[in-house]
Amino acid sequence: MSIRPAFSLGLIITVSIVATALFFQYVLLLAPCPLCILQRIIVVTLGVIFLIGILHNPKHRLVRKLYGQIVATASLAGFAVAARHAWLQQLPKNQAPECGEGLNYWISTLSPSEVIEKIFAGEGNCVEVAWKFAGFSIPELSLITFTVFFLYGIKLLIKGH
Repeated sequence: MSIRPAFSLGLIITVSIVATALFFQYVLLLAPCPLCILQRIIVVTLGVIFLIGILHNPKHRLVRKLYGQIVATASLAGFAVAARHAWLQQLPKNQAPECGEGLNYWISTLSPSEVIEKIFAGEGNCVEVAWKFAGFSIPELSLITFTVFFLYGIKLLIKGH
């Protein structure tokens, strides 16, 4: 049984997510916060994994399980970032982080470990809920998406198909 259809669906979903994020940024003018950017990077990483899987089309069960491990791990990372982001959005205003200098400034002035620390601390833009769908904010929708990708990765890891 070919793995291409499932990976093609994964690729279509990841491309759709990135296209939607770019639409929000450039058409709706919703500037992404550092946590949004990190989630985008993870979605693109998943897309690349799916593309490689489509091209490779592994037949061996062990290789398919390896793809499952990679998808599950990347999805878990995305879940962690989205969960932190959603949590920040739930904080009372007086406990939420304030807007800072921004990601470009952090990258140019701080060490990589300090940048990562600042990203996960969040900033004022991260707590802003600028858009909702069916009552869910963007990070909450990301949580759902990363959960689905994680479960698919676990399915591959356990069954190998």
